[in-house]
Amino acid sequence: MKLLMHTCCAPCSVYCIDSLRNEGIEPTVYWYNPNIHPYMEYKARRDCLKEYTKSINVEAIFEEDYGLDEFCKNVVCDLQNRCQNYCYRVRLEQTAKYAKEHGFDTISTTLLVSPYQKHDILKMQGEEIAKKYGLDFLYRDFRVGFREGQAKAKELGLYMQKYCGCIFSEEDRYMKKIIRDKENR
Repeated sequence: MKLLMHTCCAPCSVYCIDSLRNEGIEPTVYWYNPNIHPYMEYKARRDCLKEYTKSINVEAIFEEDYGLDEFCKNVVCDLQNRCQNYCYRVRLEQTAKYAKEHGFDTISTTLLVSPYQKHDILKMQGEEIAKKYGLDFLYRDFRVGFREGQAKAKELGLYMQKYCGCIFSEEDRYMKKIIRDKENR
């Protein structure tokens, strides 16, 4: 199996890479995340992943496509469903295209480690997109190792983001505080 694994950040990759290596699978990490904003957040996550993959000797490919305008155009009409209707799909699609063009036969994603992501949708879209490109989708429920991976990431001093990635998820992070502030005016 020649696996290209879409990777959203270093902390989420820790358990996924360790787990796959324990199975005898050596993933190639693929960074493509035009949904991460603002730019300094995008850069912090990308740069941390570059350092981490070098430190553990994992091949990594970085596809630069910071795209706030394109992201906003594609999610503004349906913010509540942005993850499934844009963020998952655009990243899995680009991963599959790259995989097909560069001799990989399987794709996966580190999004599968997060208990905050919609696994059923990720699995369905991953399988659908992989099939479209004549690839396999490697599904693993990595959520069992989420806390372990996060703890190891903290030990290693990896940059630990505080929200999923897009500017709207950052707003979601503060929603309770925003509501409290409004009530206390």
